[in-house]
Order: sequence, then C-alpha cells, then structure tokens
Amino acid sequence: MSLKSVSELPQEGFVRAGTLAKVLGIAVVTVWRWSAKGILPQPVKLSERVTAWRAEDIRNWMNAKGKAA
Repeated sequence: MSLKSVSELPQEGFVRAGTLAKVLGIAVVTVWRWSAKGILPQPVKLSERVTAWRAEDIRNWMNAKGKAA
C-alpha cells in the first residue's frame, strides 16, 4: 500500500470504493477486504446498492496511519 496525498480526498462528503482504492494505491477488491476485516473505517450504506466512506473518516484514518509509519 502506498498512501497518496490526503488532499486527493474531497473536503467533505463521501468517497466510493473506486476512488478510495486510487487514493490508497490499492485494488478495489482490497478496499472491500479491508472493510470486512475492520482495517478501514466503517462504510455508510447510502442506498440499497451504494456504499461509501465518509471523507473525514478516511482522512483521519490516513493521518493516523501516516503517524504510525
């Protein structure tokens, strides 16, 4: 995994799996695996077929990971 810039995330709102994968430098399937394992923050179900992550939660998670590295 290569954490890219936090500035690539929107300031507010939600991030879908494809965008999150690009920002984290991982595959989309890895986003879902990490989500299932509790590695990523909890996603939000926006509708029956749409799941996303809060941009703020991802930003905080990335900052915490950066400090731990």
